[in-house]
Amino acid sequence: MEKENGKSSLNKFIHTPWLCNGLDRAIFAVRLMVGCVFLSEGIQKFLFSESLGVSRFIKIGIPVPEVMAPFVGVVEIVCGVLVLIGLITRLAAIPLIIDMLVAISTTKIPILLEKGFWAMAHEARTDWSMILGSLFLLIVGGGSWSLDGLIVKRGGERNQEVNKT
Repeated sequence: MEKENGKSSLNKFIHTPWLCNGLDRAIFAVRLMVGCVFLSEGIQKFLFSESLGVSRFIKIGIPVPEVMAPFVGVVEIVCGVLVLIGLITRLAAIPLIIDMLVAISTTKIPILLEKGFWAMAHEARTDWSMILGSLFLLIVGGGSWSLDGLIVKRGGERNQEVNKT
């Protein structure tokens, strides 16, 4: 590999891109994961209502399933999109965390009681990933590669202009 200012290109490739805005890249990756999963699951509640929508909600004992299944589907779609674009990310993460807590309590706890820890752990892996990803976004927000970040940046620029006058 060629040397460039004392650093090899390989060393530069491995280290430099990830040191610069590394946190923003991680936040973006988590937003992409969480947003895509919830968006997809929300859409599927309407496309496959027999297996994932109203019929599923009846089977697991959710009250008023005819109302709750479409409601949860809309929440997952709207909040999934908000997370993907990074708009009111922290606020959008809250209903998603609640959604996952309900999912675990209604579908994974019965597995734990019937089949044991390892069967439940296997079935709950996506749920736990979504809870942890949503908690992460609740804590750190959308990052600077988001509409939230753009709004904050533009707000700061406006404040500087006002302070100059």
